[in-house]
Amino acid sequence: MELEVRHLRALCAIADAGSLHKAARTLGMSQPSLTTQLRRIENSLGAELFSRRRTGCRPTPLGQSLLARARPLVDGMSTLISETRAEAVLAASSGPALHIGSTASRVVAGWLRRLRLRSPDAQTTLHVDVSAHALLRRVASGTLDVAFVHEVEGFPLRVPPGLEVRVLLDREPQFVSLAVDHPAASAPVVDLADLAADRWMVDPSVDGERDGLRRVLAAAGLNPPLLYGDYLTASSLIVIGEAVAPCQPTSGPRDDMAIRPLRGDPLGVRLLLAGRPGLAELPLLYADLEAAYRDAALRSAGYREWLTRTGSPLVDA
Repeated sequence: MELEVRHLRALCAIADAGSLHKAARTLGMSQPSLTTQLRRIENSLGAELFSRRRTGCRPTPLGQSLLARARPLVDGMSTLISETRAEAVLAASSGPALHIGSTASRVVAGWLRRLRLRSPDAQTTLHVDVSAHALLRRVASGTLDVAFVHEVEGFPLRVPPGLEVRVLLDREPQFVSLAVDHPAASAPVVDLADLAADRWMVDPSVDGERDGLRRVLAAAGLNPPLLYGDYLTASSLIVIGEAVAPCQPTSGPRDDMAIRPLRGDPLGVRLLLAGRPGLAELPLLYADLEAAYRDAALRSAGYREWLTRTGSPLVDA
C-alpha cells in the first residue's frame, strides 16, 4: 500500500481530533471505515502510528515524526486546490488572456492603456526582458502571445521560424544622454567627436547593443573606455558627468540629464512586433502599438524636432 494525500489527510485529522470518532465525523466517513484505513496504513508501514486508549488516540513517536512531514504536504495540497479553484472561477468569469512581452520602452505604457481600452475584459500580462532573443523564444514556446523588440543595426535577431513579424519602424535613431552641464549639451545636436573624452556605459545583456556601439565608435575613429551595467546605474553616473550612454529618442525630459540626437544618426535600431503563429489579434495589437509609439514620439520635444527635420510621416499622422 502506497501512502496517498488522502491517507496523510486522515492521519492529520486523527491527530487533530484526538479520537477516531471525531476524526471520522470531520472527514465525512464512518468510524469503522476510518479504523480500517488506519489499520491498513499501519500494516503497510509495519508499526503503530497511534496508541489507542479509552481517552482517545495519541500519536506514537513514529507517528509524530510522520505527521511533522505530512502536515506541510497536506497544507500545500489544500492551498494548491483552493488557489486553482479560484483561478478557474476567474478564468470562467473574465475575458480572454493576452500575454505580451517587450524590451524596455516608454511606448509600453501607452500600448497597455490602449489595449485595456479596446478590450477591458481581457486579462493582460506583461513580461519585460532586456534580451530580445529571450522574448522571441517565449513567443515561439507559446508563453507569450506577442513581443515588442528592437534589433540593433548590423546585428540581426535570430527570429524562431513560424513567428509572424511586423516592422513598426525600419530605423529608429538612438540619441545620447549626458549631464546637463556637459559642454556638448549646449548644442541641439551632438557630434561623436565631442564625446571622445567620455566613458560610454552600455548594458551587455541587451542583444547586440555593446557590439553595435563599438562598431559605430570605431567607425568614427574613437576607442573610449566602456562601462558595463544596467541603465538605472548608468543614469546615476550620467547625471554627475561620469559617463554618457545611448538612449531611446522617446526618453522623457529630465532636469538633471540632457537628451540629444547624434549628428548623422550613426546609431539605429529596427523596431519589430513578433506574434505567435495564427494570432488573430496581431493586426489590432500592431495598430495600438503604432498609435502608442506615435504618441510617445511626439511627446518628446527633441524627437519631435528630429522627426520634423527629417520629414517623418509620423508628424503628419
